[in-house]
Amino acid sequence: MGAGHTHTLYRRGDSPVHALPAHTKLAAVLAFVLAVVSTPREAVWAFGLYALLLGAVAARARVPVGFLLRRLVIEVPFVAFAFLMPFVVPGEQTGFLGLQLSVPGLWGAWNVLAKGTLGVAASVLLASTTELRALLLGLQRLGLPPLLVQIAAFMIRYGDVIGDEMRRMSIARRSRGFEAKGLRHWGVLAKSAGALFIRSYERGERVHLAMVSRGYAGTMPVIDEVTASRAQWAGAASLPLAALVICLLGWTL
Repeated sequence: MGAGHTHTLYRRGDSPVHALPAHTKLAAVLAFVLAVVSTPREAVWAFGLYALLLGAVAARARVPVGFLLRRLVIEVPFVAFAFLMPFVVPGEQTGFLGLQLSVPGLWGAWNVLAKGTLGVAASVLLASTTELRALLLGLQRLGLPPLLVQIAAFMIRYGDVIGDEMRRMSIARRSRGFEAKGLRHWGVLAKSAGALFIRSYERGERVHLAMVSRGYAGTMPVIDEVTASRAQWAGAASLPLAALVICLLGWTL
């Protein structure tokens, strides 16, 4: 979990949201998502208020709307699944533009779209205002087992290394005139995938031996211990507390 490794979602800034310790933001996002998924789907107005809350956080963090919307593209597969639900879920039918749609399917699609979009938007805001190393330290600060934190750290750090290896192999194939155009080339791609797996495994062994030779005994040293003041916890808690109030109103109104 060394320094110097950033991810493409992170957007540098000096806003109050950026300044909050990572573990307070992780706890706040988790509590916010729990409040969102606990809200009854029939309380449509509640999800509009949740969106306004996230908009206020984005404005406070000075994260542009375009930046946020581009990162929301990751949920496109879930959107496609939601659009299929009115056609496949059994139950009462209603007509729309000459189509027969399932009423339970429509509610289910709305439920997936609203809650999924809000959850992804909250996660994008968290990632765009928190450095990757700080996120990992925040997870450890919240009590996540150190082994899981180490696995996540290695996956993130060496994912780029494996990606670069795959790009070099692709360049080598193209420089030799190879271009995948049909089923007959799947054998070559399968052999490339096998070679990539072997190279990745061997690289992992070399990295582990290098770590052991430097004194690694199963745990990574924590370079700095980040603490949060009451004011910082209160600032982070403002989002989930407001969401909790909306959730309770959604069940009572």
